[in-house]
Amino acid sequence: MGKQYKTLQQKDIDFIKKQKLFYLASSSGQEVNLSPKGYDSIRVLDKQTLLYLDFPGSGNRTYRDAMAGGEFTLVFNAFEGNANIVRLFCKAEPIEKSDERFEGYLSHFGVNKKHIRQLFIFDIYAVETSCGMAVPYMKYEKERKSLKNWAKNMAEDGRLPEYIKEHETPPSLENLDVIKDTLL
Repeated sequence: MGKQYKTLQQKDIDFIKKQKLFYLASSSGQEVNLSPKGYDSIRVLDKQTLLYLDFPGSGNRTYRDAMAGGEFTLVFNAFEGNANIVRLFCKAEPIEKSDERFEGYLSHFGVNKKHIRQLFIFDIYAVETSCGMAVPYMKYEKERKSLKNWAKNMAEDGRLPEYIKEHETPPSLENLDVIKDTLL
């Protein structure tokens, strides 16, 4: 049976630390963004705070939604062992490279700051668990190195800062209604 509470319990923290994949959903009054996240990119700082390491990629909706005061949900679910889902309802604060706290937070990960876009602090205001019995068993094989290698190569060539700047703003969805109408 699912439960709701205000802070992470130790069993939730232990569960989160074992996961190889989680989902990050956000919205700030525009489209809802939902992205699967991998790598060793999440740290539990305390029972109400998570730290997330953000690699560059296509768009930056997480940043946009955080800056707009949007809502965030992080979902962790078991693919192995006992069925379980943990949802974290949060607010987010971006920690940019120019922030004096950046280096201290980055030290939790042991990665080169040139290879990432930014960090996020997630302030948890609610935790919800559910059974997860419909989630299939899946076996973890290995992580994809593609994004890390791409970011490293872009950083070494000096092109990553310009790429990040160019992709700070997510693609516009102002024509979404037109697209929907043509598909119906």
